[in-house]
Amino acid sequence: MTRVTFLQNGVAKPYDVNLDDMPYQRHGRRGSLLDVALNVGFPLEHACGGNAACTTCHVIVREGMDHLSELDDEEADRLDGAWGVTPRSRLACQAIVKGDVTCEIP
Repeated sequence: MTRVTFLQNGVAKPYDVNLDDMPYQRHGRRGSLLDVALNVGFPLEHACGGNAACTTCHVIVREGMDHLSELDDEEADRLDGAWGVTPRSRLACQAIVKGDVTCEIP
């Protein structure tokens, strides 16, 4: 099991998920933070449907950055326009989970 924790308004909401058995929700990349959020019922905005065409699913990774897929050029370019970007920012629709992660919803 993998633990994905979403921090929203200072409240931690941890979810234990089996990434191998998790159904794909057809929003974002398979196994992404957005895919996990949709599977567990966590309300994560994604106006473009998870196609990396907006920044509404922007998250700040507080722990477990090394448990996510690499940031690619397309995601980095899109993040340049996001509000409140930090060096630990990712688009939830693009960041594929590979282990325990804690991310904050800005």
